[in-house]
Amino acid sequence: MLFRPSLLLCLAAGTLSVGLLACGDGPSRGQDEVKTPPLSDAAVEAANVKFKTLCITCHGAGGKGDGVAAANLNPKPRDYTNGEWQDSVTDEYLATIIVGGGPSVGKSVLMPPNPDLKDKPDVVNALVQKVRAFRK
Repeated sequence: MLFRPSLLLCLAAGTLSVGLLACGDGPSRGQDEVKTPPLSDAAVEAANVKFKTLCITCHGAGGKGDGVAAANLNPKPRDYTNGEWQDSVTDEYLATIIVGGGPSVGKSVLMPPNPDLKDKPDVVNALVQKVRAFRK
């Protein structure tokens, strides 16, 4: 059986693409993010405290953007349960907005920054994982 050079090129490109995706070198978003190492119990606890004392006010206990302050906000807080939105953002984006607030990614000034987390990447990663866990 004879192969045309163009067919061989297509086969090689397809094999390379599958290999890159399997190795995780392709683009990643949402749940396809590279897995971070396990977080310490202290980082997870600090993230839970931060969420319960600050984030929950707007984003709500279930992450739906229905916290007690949400009714008075425009734009409304993000609904973390939305899978389409989850797929559209990277973990790095979430970490940036957690630390820098809405303006750090061109969003609302109503999303406050958390400069106290700038030097606490494990706590930020735990908060990112918490946001990801709300996905439905």
